[in-house]
Amino acid sequence: MVQNRMSKSDNSIIIVTGLSGAGMSSALKALEDLGYEVLDNFPVSMIDPLLQDSDNTKPIAIGIDTRTRGFDPDTILETVQGIGATLVFLSADEQVLQKRFTETRRKHPLATDRPVSAGIRKELELLYSLRDQADVMLDTTNLTIHDLRRTMEGQFSLHGASALTLTLMSFGFKYGVPREADLVMDVRFLKNPHWVEELKNQTGQDAPVGTYIEEDESFAPFIENFKKLLTPLLPRYAHEGKSYLTIAVGCTGGKHRSVYTVETLKPWLENQGFPLHIKHRDMDR
Repeated sequence: MVQNRMSKSDNSIIIVTGLSGAGMSSALKALEDLGYEVLDNFPVSMIDPLLQDSDNTKPIAIGIDTRTRGFDPDTILETVQGIGATLVFLSADEQVLQKRFTETRRKHPLATDRPVSAGIRKELELLYSLRDQADVMLDTTNLTIHDLRRTMEGQFSLHGASALTLTLMSFGFKYGVPREADLVMDVRFLKNPHWVEELKNQTGQDAPVGTYIEEDESFAPFIENFKKLLTPLLPRYAHEGKSYLTIAVGCTGGKHRSVYTVETLKPWLENQGFPLHIKHRDMDR
């Protein structure tokens, strides 16, 4: 999920911060690949001298978190305002952060001798003002590294106004609505292949399932009306500066109807000229 409150005219200086384990290193790597000069764990007190001494026109991305020497949220906010930087804040659900620390066997920087959960809660409290004042909020709870990279590319590309990047996703309502969804369409009104024994264990990518859904008299007019809805919206989103849009299509389990709907919309959206990514979140559950 991306919350964008940017009002600055460019992204020549970006300060990236956020919760430990939320993906700051991956975000900085993506910015480096986009052409930014990246400085990780850089002391806030050194930012002004850096900018004064630098005659490099290359844009700069600075990573600052609770590991950084002299870390102080108020000082960071003053610096951001003073230099006109864009402040990016990365976060994720507490349970997901705990899982990431467990999987990597890393210690939380604020909980070296305590449970990870204690460090996360302490960090949340410490970073509240930064989170509240951030120009761009990225919730990485359900983002893969590749999703995060595409999001950073969409937000901070240096090659002029980039095209609106679309993600078309199928999902199951029983597993929750995707946090990153901008538009959500419910296709549970269609006849459910789950109740047909020979189709139950297939997916919306299998021809027999597609045939079954196509036979539903509601499917064809729904697809046409959905296209009519999106046709004027997509250029408007791009015109208003939105660079990353996720369209989520949901059915009960995310295996049949939503998958086939996404596969049906895919060639049409590709022909609209926007970069497109397809994701079937729950198809293999």
